[in-house]
Amino acid sequence: MGRFIVIALWSLSLGLSLYPYTASAQLKQNFYANICPNVENIVRNAVQKKFQQTFVTVPSTIRLFFHDCFVQGCDSSVIIQSTGSNQAEKDHPDNLSLAGDGFDTVIKAKAAVDAVGSCKNKVSCADILAMATRDVIALAGGPSYAVELGRLDGLVSKATNVEGKLPKPTFNLVQLNSMFAANGLSQTDMIALSGAHTVGFSHCNRFANRIYNFSGQNPVDPTLNKGYATQLQSACPKNVNPQIAVNMDPTTPRAFDNVYFKNLQQGKGLFSSDQILFTDTSSRPTVNTWASNSAAFQNAFVSAITKLGRVGVKTGNNGNIRRDCSAFN
Repeated sequence: MGRFIVIALWSLSLGLSLYPYTASAQLKQNFYANICPNVENIVRNAVQKKFQQTFVTVPSTIRLFFHDCFVQGCDSSVIIQSTGSNQAEKDHPDNLSLAGDGFDTVIKAKAAVDAVGSCKNKVSCADILAMATRDVIALAGGPSYAVELGRLDGLVSKATNVEGKLPKPTFNLVQLNSMFAANGLSQTDMIALSGAHTVGFSHCNRFANRIYNFSGQNPVDPTLNKGYATQLQSACPKNVNPQIAVNMDPTTPRAFDNVYFKNLQQGKGLFSSDQILFTDTSSRPTVNTWASNSAAFQNAFVSAITKLGRVGVKTGNNGNIRRDCSAFN
């Protein structure tokens, strides 16, 4: 969009102390009922207009939400533009591939909200991003859910804060679980959120290591389906053009469904961090369950993305409501 068991109790405790993901007491459904009563419909209508322009709206918005929450909490700090004196989060190398349509979705929804006099400057960009994420998932055929609201926008956005906070496409299960556990998310949550790779795309250079020169005896990653590997080689020539991109889900790339897990069963996970969910025996049962039970996956996904939305929420003097989502007040 966007991917264990902690080795020792002390490392889990350390993770919990470093990432105050439980700061969500003020979040609640219908938070704006007496402030901007129609806000969810306003955002939904703006998102639908953007969706009608391009399907990229879906994966780019989901991924923007994930990247925002994992760096320093769900505070829309990823949307801040860099200035001469500050290189913001969005300009860190791990964020350069975030599609502009995600940013544009939030900015347009914010403009629609602020066009209503009683709502102007009353709804945070962080909450608009959370609502927009829910809406694009539903528009792509995924589950709709009641979104918790009440976040403030962050006051800090630095590229240096991104380092080491986002999962790599080469991560194994231990690495994935460690990073998600540091944000209060379980292995089940991690696998569910990885299921968002049922929509979206990736640039060739993010997985070229799997289809060329994987190892001395195996030039292609042996966990890759051979036919799928050939297909990827055709789409991504050896001297890879970093601008070329392929769908994360080669089967139903425009539907938010459980086919992602069926693909993993067939060796068609695009990243190593996708395929490891099936090749590792501790996560395989979950993949198998969700591959055969769409409702179970959707329920788990709603639970996981709700928990993701509680990570590092800003309150009181630690945040405000931005007039412009891309700049501090």
